[in-house]
Amino acid sequence: MAAGAMLGGAAQGARPAAAAPDTALPKSKQTVLGLYMTPRETAETMAKEGKKTLFVDVRTRGEMMFTGWAPAIDGHVPFVDVTEFWDWDDKEGRYRLEAHPTFSQDVGRLLAAKGLAKTDRVIVMCRSGDRSARAVDKLAEAGFTQVYSQHEGFEGDLAADGRRSVNGWKNAGLPWTFKPDKAKFYLGNR
Repeated sequence: MAAGAMLGGAAQGARPAAAAPDTALPKSKQTVLGLYMTPRETAETMAKEGKKTLFVDVRTRGEMMFTGWAPAIDGHVPFVDVTEFWDWDDKEGRYRLEAHPTFSQDVGRLLAAKGLAKTDRVIVMCRSGDRSARAVDKLAEAGFTQVYSQHEGFEGDLAADGRRSVNGWKNAGLPWTFKPDKAKFYLGNR
């Protein structure tokens, strides 16, 4: 597994002590738990220990539909999504994003449906690793103790030419598709 120390012994519901930062990762991709995986490590973990691991894509619904998704995920729970009326955010120069109000609870439902607990391994993936880091921190606040950020994301980091071609799930040649799977896509409270 990639850099990051395992934090053991955290009481369920208690926030774990912050791990030492992984200086190889940009600050925006570092998490309080300090647990990280690359796309290949994630794929290998799911192939070998998928029954004991929850793999969640935390991108927006639009990203899932229009940039593709990895069939290896157990489910999709957006960490943030565009506002209901697609409000514009002048400061960010894009549609306004709002926090998903039941994010931790929805991930908890996926975990329970798989027969796992907050102390079991969870891997989260976003577009490029920044959002998944924030999602890890949010889950740690909710008492999850073994949450890994797939720090390269689905599409990867930006190259000098502005394309997402540096790293990530797609660029690693791992399986992905554009075809939606209703059973894995977020549909709100089911």
